[in-house]
Amino acid sequence: MTLMDNIKFGAGWTRSFLAAVSAIVLFASGLAQADVEGISGTNFTLSAEVGYISVSDGGSIYSWGYTDTGTMQLPGPTLIVTEGAPVTVTLANNLPAAAGTVSIVFPGQGEVTATGGVVGDLVQEAQTGGTVTYSFTAGAPGTYQYHSGTQPDLQVEMGLYGALIVRPADHTTTAGFCTNPVIATGGKAFDHPDACYDREYLYVLSEIDIHIHQAAEAQASGPGPIVLPAGAYHSEYWLMNGRAGPDSMAADGTDVLPYQPYGSLTRMHPGERLLVRVVGAGREMHPFHTHGNHVRLLARDARMLLTDTNALAGPLLFTIPSLPGGTADAIFTWTGKDLGWDMYEAGSLIADGSRAHNCIDLENNTTGEPTPDGHADAASDYPWEWCADHDQPIPVTLPSLSSLAFGGFYSGSPYLGALGSLPPGEGGLNPGAGFAYMWHSHTERELVNNDVFPGGMMTMLIVEGPGIPIVE
Repeated sequence: MTLMDNIKFGAGWTRSFLAAVSAIVLFASGLAQADVEGISGTNFTLSAEVGYISVSDGGSIYSWGYTDTGTMQLPGPTLIVTEGAPVTVTLANNLPAAAGTVSIVFPGQGEVTATGGVVGDLVQEAQTGGTVTYSFTAGAPGTYQYHSGTQPDLQVEMGLYGALIVRPADHTTTAGFCTNPVIATGGKAFDHPDACYDREYLYVLSEIDIHIHQAAEAQASGPGPIVLPAGAYHSEYWLMNGRAGPDSMAADGTDVLPYQPYGSLTRMHPGERLLVRVVGAGREMHPFHTHGNHVRLLARDARMLLTDTNALAGPLLFTIPSLPGGTADAIFTWTGKDLGWDMYEAGSLIADGSRAHNCIDLENNTTGEPTPDGHADAASDYPWEWCADHDQPIPVTLPSLSSLAFGGFYSGSPYLGALGSLPPGEGGLNPGAGFAYMWHSHTERELVNNDVFPGGMMTMLIVEGPGIPIVE
């Protein structure tokens, strides 16, 4: 299936969506990172600042956020540390006086000490124009959240949150360590042979009640404290890494989104293992849906899910439930299973008409025939190829006319089907002929911003052909 086979919306929506994202996807197409974008080290200097985030209904929303550059960002900088390392975070409060004091708490990190500031309900807090410093020893590997511990119903809502990643003391993998083959060794999320990955991506999920932000903006110049609006919490905007689709697919650090530096466009090669890190930064549960695919859950709240014999016990999930304040780590693989074509060779045939690479499963046999396991192992040229599709010819069946007419992610390449001419004005969003899926919230209302679609929690996964470079 192509992207538009998976998404069943009207032609009018499709054309407007493609027009909106055409420049975005082309711009972002070579900018994926093997590792999560963030700042690494042991000493961090952050400040709480004011800014305006952009949303897909064309508006901007007054927000607060942590930053290490002086320019507010949402979410705050991803802090990347190493297990067992001493960590120091100094926070300066540059918010309006009406906002009051500001702090940071680090759930999952033990024995956090604070110096400076004033005593707060949970932790030492920085007064307006002042600073406070937090120190701790980085705990167990995994994905964590950090956020304000001061009036969180206001300050976390306004954007004072971010992700903390703790890497194992030895982040790299060694020969023979990984249970599953890894094509271009990236690292390991945990000190466990099932936690190896090639690439990693972070998805911080959150929502916005616009009435709180409007109230904060209206009262920001006053003496304070800021009074929350009456009535129940009501979300109207949903964000992925601080952005709403289709902005989520723009490149990291694009100038047009100065307060939202982190993108979510996901790219991989067939057979690679993606480490998917999900952070629930809001107050609602968000079902993060890897469209048409499953992920293997590794950990909840940085705790690996293991049996008594240390085997991986995490379930295979169609969606990752993202709980408020919780995190999840999962492994995603894509093999092209049951698609009926050999994407690893991209149509190249040797003289005798067979594929130029092998598909061997040594654990079951040495013939390359389909087995109950089904995947090629490390002895094959492309580990994790789905052997039942080995030697299946490319070109394959041409996508439907509707997909060609309204599916700009189809490039006319044999990677997605037989070569053919696209209708005038179509094509160009997918120059590498990648196989595209939407990744999004599985709650339908979270695919809009203020009832405007497309928007909300949505991005794309693009599986690139083996010969297409993904710039690190």
